[in-house]
Amino acid sequence: MEKTPSPDGAQAYIVSPANGATVPTTFDVVFGLQAMGVAPAGTQVNNTGHHHLLVDAAQLPDLNAPMGANVTHFGAGQTQTTLTLTPGEHTLQLILGDYLHIPHNPPVLSEKITITVR
Repeated sequence: MEKTPSPDGAQAYIVSPANGATVPTTFDVVFGLQAMGVAPAGTQVNNTGHHHLLVDAAQLPDLNAPMGANVTHFGAGQTQTTLTLTPGEHTLQLILGDYLHIPHNPPVLSEKITITVR
């Protein structure tokens, strides 16, 4: 299966919280996307995808297969969510999936950020 291409300059990013932020146990995460559009899962349109959020992931999911249970899917095209996490240090990272939840080629990822939940 040929992977869906991503355009030059495509990048996912976390708008908030900022890297190094201290947040309450329940907080909002706002997603950003540059050089691509957001479309719901199942919508096959060039240069689009939908966000997936990795929380405390030691490694990225298989970049050649649909992302599974250890990734939170935002298949309706959501660009933000509310999380509730236990106190302590946590990491967050976004990865864009195509209409079949498979990462693009090349993958469109955010930097992994670290937050502290108080």
